[in-house]
Amino acid sequence: MAAAGGLSILLGTGRAFAATCPPAGPPLAETTVAALQKALASGALTSRRIVQGYLDRIACYDKQGPKINAVLEINPDALAIADALDAERRAGKVRGPLHGIPILLKGNIATDDRMLTTAGSVALVDSLPQKDAFIATRLREAGTVLLGKANLTEFANFMSYYMPSGYSSQGGQTLNPYFPALEDNGVPTVTPCGSSAGSGAATAANLTAISIGTETSGSILCPSSFNSLVGIKPTVGLVSRTGIIPISASQDVAGPMTRTVADAAVLLGAIAGYDPADPVTASSVGQIPADYRTFLKLDGLVGVRIGLPPEYLDFLGPETRPAFDQALAVLRAQGAVIVDAPIATTDALFASPSVITVLTYEFKRDLNAYLAKVKPGTTIDTLSEVIDFNFRKREVALKYGQGLLVDSQQRRLQDGTPITAQGYRDALAEKRLLAKTEGIDATIAKYDLDALLFPTYYGSFVGAAAGYPSVIVPAGYATGGLPIGITFLGKAFSEPQLIQYAYAYEQASLARRPPEATP
Repeated sequence: MAAAGGLSILLGTGRAFAATCPPAGPPLAETTVAALQKALASGALTSRRIVQGYLDRIACYDKQGPKINAVLEINPDALAIADALDAERRAGKVRGPLHGIPILLKGNIATDDRMLTTAGSVALVDSLPQKDAFIATRLREAGTVLLGKANLTEFANFMSYYMPSGYSSQGGQTLNPYFPALEDNGVPTVTPCGSSAGSGAATAANLTAISIGTETSGSILCPSSFNSLVGIKPTVGLVSRTGIIPISASQDVAGPMTRTVADAAVLLGAIAGYDPADPVTASSVGQIPADYRTFLKLDGLVGVRIGLPPEYLDFLGPETRPAFDQALAVLRAQGAVIVDAPIATTDALFASPSVITVLTYEFKRDLNAYLAKVKPGTTIDTLSEVIDFNFRKREVALKYGQGLLVDSQQRRLQDGTPITAQGYRDALAEKRLLAKTEGIDATIAKYDLDALLFPTYYGSFVGAAAGYPSVIVPAGYATGGLPIGITFLGKAFSEPQLIQYAYAYEQASLARRPPEATP
């Protein structure tokens, strides 16, 4: 992390740049979906003005000045979509709380329009989906304006063992807007974290109203923590993955990344639901409330029993522990009962190769299935062809190698251990046993808990392996200014309760501050 003196210089540069490049549109920094809807309803703003305002901020801060480089691509039809939605509003048709609201999608989410869907890979620039991802269709139906695609760690960070978060061969390196600088080797001084780095950085820097990220293990929660955001990693089965370039059918999810819990709640409601093309979503039928916003309760922590696995506190350093302790104090002041609740399988889960075995095996299967459904005429139809393309274009495509791609193609672990079909099935059963049955489930039952609590994103590994939901919310800043969050984790389809706890904490703490480099 940059020293405090270096940080002040960077932030000073950001302020000076803003004076020479002030976005001329409406004041959008830190605005909420509800505030934008109020302005749209009153006629004070149009969707076109809002979209143009975010485009101006992208030009000002993403492509110039601090050069956050979070936006992979702008939708060339964004203003036209906004105009059509404004016309609907004038005619008396409002589709819902997201009507006219701009959103960025992570670059692995398919759209059948003039944007690309590449997962950040130059190998997939001509790989055109035959239709929108299911959640992209849901968002269009809800009236959002698909503003563009966010940069990401290439192939959602399942390409190389050594790739820094936020780098892709198509988009380059995304910066953390709180520390927008690079080391001499081209790696950010402070990581934007996770493969949804662009979604996180763009939302934190107010380059979009809201965004969608995806997670296999930590890629919503980690960038949300490092960018002072609210992130919801849903239950596997709540949100369809159809049309999202995959890693793992047993762990992949897509979810909201926003600046407030209320915005995340309304966005989750728009994308959750059954998709016949993704059979696991059948488990969500009957589990989705009419409106997640009904769980935004100021007294939502009163009497709630929250388990804190003490072994995860060992990951906190002296620069982050005070902020987490303050978060605990806020939780207790709001009526939560904090219980020491060690997860008995923590060491065994971290020591087991079961998770990486499952991901490595499933990636080849699931990516090949995705590529088989793109429009005819693409030059890339399989993982093997991706690897071959990258070798041929290694100067552009292989800055950090492709060890994970190769190992997945060969069905082997990094040390060369082969993964057989039976080995995969055994690993899948073991990870579910350690993370879910004997891990989270057993801990919640033993201590009679409503949820588990983790500092920053540290519970992401066990939650992802179990397929369980998490909600992360800003919790303050470490010494030197690094944002940190706290994560509430629960059992399957407990999103309503987790949103309730996160909202009550958020409103009591009001911890988020926007990055000064993008005023």
